[in-house]
Amino acid sequence: MNNYDHYTYKVTWSSEDQEYVGLCAEFPSLSYLHENRIAALEGIENLVKDVVVDMEANGERIPEPIAEKNYSGKFQVRIPPELHRRLAIEAAEENVSLNRYVSLKLACH
Repeated sequence: MNNYDHYTYKVTWSSEDQEYVGLCAEFPSLSYLHENRIAALEGIENLVKDVVVDMEANGERIPEPIAEKNYSGKFQVRIPPELHRRLAIEAAEENVSLNRYVSLKLACH
């Protein structure tokens, strides 16, 4: 069985619902509302657990927890040529590689 405790959970306030909403990054279609923040977290965890058990029973593919995935540190992004040129100029002005410059820019946001 998949360990549902390893999934990525968060609780945030919903102005629209006037309650806390529990969310799980690996199951973006699920949410759990409650007036109490702790109860919202417990609610989404229990909901995810029930869904995982149901998926296992039906032989469905269960999402791997983000925390357990391995990342290479590489990804490709397609951008317009004008933006590529501008970033290359900014990197040169900072005397760093384009890769280093974009990495630093991403880390600041």
